[in-house]
Amino acid sequence: MAHLFRSAMLCATALTLTGCGWGNVSANRWANAEQPAASQQGTSTMRGATNAGYLNWQASFRPRALAAGISARTFDAAFRNATYLPNVVENDRNQAEFTRALGAYLSTAASDARVENGRAMLAQHANLLSQIEQRYGVDRHIVVAVWGMESNYGARRGDVPIISALSTLAYDGRRASFFENQLIAALRIIQANDTDAEHMLGSWAGAMGHTQFMPTSFLEYAVDFRGDGRRDIWSDDPTDGLASTAAYLSRHGWVSGQPWGVEVRLPSGFNYALTGKGANRPVSEWAAMGVRAANGNLPGGEASILLPTGANGPAIMIFRNFTVISRYNASDSYVIGVGHLADRLRGGPRFSASFPDEAPLNRAERTQLQERLTRAGYNTGGADGILGSNSLNAIRAYQRANGLTADGYPSRSLLERLR
Repeated sequence: MAHLFRSAMLCATALTLTGCGWGNVSANRWANAEQPAASQQGTSTMRGATNAGYLNWQASFRPRALAAGISARTFDAAFRNATYLPNVVENDRNQAEFTRALGAYLSTAASDARVENGRAMLAQHANLLSQIEQRYGVDRHIVVAVWGMESNYGARRGDVPIISALSTLAYDGRRASFFENQLIAALRIIQANDTDAEHMLGSWAGAMGHTQFMPTSFLEYAVDFRGDGRRDIWSDDPTDGLASTAAYLSRHGWVSGQPWGVEVRLPSGFNYALTGKGANRPVSEWAAMGVRAANGNLPGGEASILLPTGANGPAIMIFRNFTVISRYNASDSYVIGVGHLADRLRGGPRFSASFPDEAPLNRAERTQLQERLTRAGYNTGGADGILGSNSLNAIRAYQRANGLTADGYPSRSLLERLR
């Protein structure tokens, strides 16, 4: 979840389904349904191994933890059964970049089974969700959609011992400083008696509980909604996990009563240069241009228009709450997945416009696109595979100069044209 590894690692692109789970609340890169959010609850498949270097690191880490305010008693109890996990290191070093067409991704993220199960959860926890909604002002369907995306409604919360996982990554991972900070945060959680090391389970990357909080986000945003003195996101009871998610979204500026986004139809001759996140204007102005809701009426407020797969796919009018959800996971695909699942949970339809089957470019291909645009005279400001405003402007300039629809979308056909 937020302020975590998702932020710590750059999401490759809005449509590259690396999970971008590293960015905000959880470190679950595949919470978005590309893969299971975490291991099935039960006996962990992670097996510890004797590692002298790890034991030496553990001894050297102890004074740093104590200097950070962790008591010797807490540290020693937490590390009593901690062990080096080779599979965690293997996972960290072998993260593939998953690229999948958005339409195919959404068919999994908001599958009929996930919608059916989510509606069952809404009914089962109706009173709780009503109380959470009243307290934090966050739409219950969004909260349940995050729950469904992150852990399949609690069925896949993860079974990896967090202290072992984080200490392994702090010792032998690619981002030692980041994971050491997460480890100290995990020790603070234990010291506060929210849980103990035995029950602090989650994903191999440290995301925990029903909605996959990283330890630092837990410390900042988790709440004790049950009032029992503990912020318990690990047990079968989802109360504190769901409330913590609502609290997190509320703290990041959730606008009550406003949608995350609505599918719209664009008029013939529409100026695609007006689209893009951050290009906000009053909905009344969009309506005056001929923009119409695909279903029902347009809401009020200010919004921008996102073309997640370019001009050949659906157009989505996005509102402030789109940005709020992105603080949970920075991937546009994830945000659209959560929003669309929430809409389906409340009885809304699937997208009416068709998504193209074309998978998004991977990072190497995006780098090639930037290099070729720059060589063609359209400066992207560098070639790193991360498409920012300079690259977007370069794509649009090239499209305009070549009589193409200037939607700024980095399509495979555009890359082929530049080769």
